[in-house]
Amino acid sequence: MADPFDPYREALVMETETIWPAEYADLPAAEKVTLEGKLHADPAACSNLVYVRTHTGFCRQITVTPADVERLGS
Repeated sequence: MADPFDPYREALVMETETIWPAEYADLPAAEKVTLEGKLHADPAACSNLVYVRTHTGFCRQITVTPADVERLGS
């Protein structure tokens, strides 16, 4: 279940993770890196965002959706 964007937890994000569904397996690695950068630069706009508690703060976990890919123009 996705979390809403949370400025408090955002301030405590120490790690990021991007989950790519199987439908994007053929996407070139360079394009994935570019899209990941754009997704994590604007987490409030992501469709599927989860904050995972860690010992040092939070890990921002974004699962890529077709809506995200379309919005980013790729």
